[in-house]
Amino acid sequence: MKPLTNIFKQKGVQFAVVALVSLFIGWVLFHSPKMKDKPKLEAKKEIWTCSMHPQIKMDKPGKCPICGMDLIPLVTGGGSTEDSTALYLSPEAVQLANISTSVVSHSAPVKELRLFGKVQADERLLESQTAHIPGRIEKLYISFTGETVHQGQLLALINSPELISAQEELLESAGQPEIFEAAKDKLRQWKLTDAQIDQIVRSGKVKNNFEVLAGSSGIVTSKRVNNGDYVTPGSVLFEIANLSSVWVLFDAYESDLPFLKVGNSITFSLQALPGSTFTAAVKFIDPVMDPTSRVAKVRVEVSNSNGKLKPEMFATGVVKASLNQYKEKLVIPSTAVLWTGKRSIVYVKQSDGSFKMRQIDLGPMLGNSYVVLGGLKDGEEIVTEGSFSVDAASQLEGKPSMMNQ
Repeated sequence: MKPLTNIFKQKGVQFAVVALVSLFIGWVLFHSPKMKDKPKLEAKKEIWTCSMHPQIKMDKPGKCPICGMDLIPLVTGGGSTEDSTALYLSPEAVQLANISTSVVSHSAPVKELRLFGKVQADERLLESQTAHIPGRIEKLYISFTGETVHQGQLLALINSPELISAQEELLESAGQPEIFEAAKDKLRQWKLTDAQIDQIVRSGKVKNNFEVLAGSSGIVTSKRVNNGDYVTPGSVLFEIANLSSVWVLFDAYESDLPFLKVGNSITFSLQALPGSTFTAAVKFIDPVMDPTSRVAKVRVEVSNSNGKLKPEMFATGVVKASLNQYKEKLVIPSTAVLWTGKRSIVYVKQSDGSFKMRQIDLGPMLGNSYVVLGGLKDGEEIVTEGSFSVDAASQLEGKPSMMNQ
């Protein structure tokens, strides 16, 4: 029988071998190989679509096969701080859509009004040439409308039986001072001058025909009589317009009137005189609207000594009116505004580069810009070019837009 110590030694060796074998088998069964580096995630594929036809989806930029517009990216990625109401556009998308921005600031608001009108004769220089004595038109020296006359020019000869009797009375009363003076006064009432009366007295003969002389210079705009017509005192023979100074009457609509006042300067041009411009001040604004055309007349006065301006010529004028009541308000380009009919919106650029829709209150339009009454602050940056592209991208991503609040 072997010694007890040897037996314990042999069993210790066996236990050690069994333990090593068990460890090896456990390592084989439960050891997971070292994980290899995870493959890099495939970059998210960018989809390109058309702002007008969102059903078009392409895997690369290009033109819309329907309308030919430049495609815009549908998947644009987000900013560092995601905002569900903000639109995030990549720099490539901003450049492709030709989006530009500008900082809102105060500026002196000037309202530019475009008015249309016509040249008209100055009403204060119109004259009706009337007959002062009764009688028959013996001869006319003005035969057509449009003829130029000068003050004192002979216009017509009138044969007047009443005037013949008055001359005979004057000649017969030459030795009776009181009756003589009364006869002269009677002739003066018929607008005979003292020179004409003295000529009758000196000649001692009765005149059968009396002259009608032009009371002013101008253009005959209307001829009312012909040879042989019988006229009474006050009958209009001719209408004469002095065109040395003319009016230009512009039509101003109701929406224009709040910005117009007497003294405003109007620069205007005429279709008949291309290349020539005229400047005049507003002298009068009609206080009553025309019930048919819904306009009020705005009048300027222009010297016309050279006769270039003729009545009924068409004129186009521009008035630049300073709006002092809005001098503390912001002014933005009209291209920045998207108008839905009820709402006016702009897109404001955020600090993280995203764009966010903002509803604003607009004041009067200033040509190519608007006065902003509320909704924006001085120093904010807004989209001034490409607003529609930004809004289309916002619609495609289901975010607030001009069509979706």
